[in-house]
Amino acid sequence: MLTRRAWLLLLVTGLMLAAPAWAQPGTGGDDLGPEERALVERSRERWHRMSPEQRRQALEHVRQWQRMTPEERRAARENFRRFQALDPAERARILQDFRRWDQLPEERRRELQEAHERFQRLSPERRERILERLQRYEAMSPEERERLHRNWERWRRMSPEEREQLRERWRQLGSGR
Repeated sequence: MLTRRAWLLLLVTGLMLAAPAWAQPGTGGDDLGPEERALVERSRERWHRMSPEQRRQALEHVRQWQRMTPEERRAARENFRRFQALDPAERARILQDFRRWDQLPEERRRELQEAHERFQRLSPERRERILERLQRYEAMSPEERERLHRNWERWRRMSPEEREQLRERWRQLGSGR
């Protein structure tokens, strides 16, 4: 499974490989360097079809690419190759996920990034258990998910003492089998 950073690198690579024209004098790209101007010349028509916001984003992606280390670029190219090999429905889902990510407020993105980093620090066994639980959750019916959410809310509202009492009852039930 690719990390969020790997997928970001994949998208940046995709932009570089699929649409290398990022700026042109007279179209909002007057502050570009020679490399960026060369990219414009290779794909002038596509640049002209882009909105100003798309041009701004494309320029930022190029600049991110230029800041990457050779190893990061190699990884991005490999991720892009793997992305291209996915079936169209999976690629569409991934791109939609990235659009949703881009629309998140910066604070929420930071929270999610920190959660991802905590997940990556877990032992492989613990990560695997979490992913298995996620798969079980995704396989649940809407009714089962709703019941799970209600139970979680009840659990969350319990005091530590109430939780411990419930755990003890579960242990007793498990040992009585």
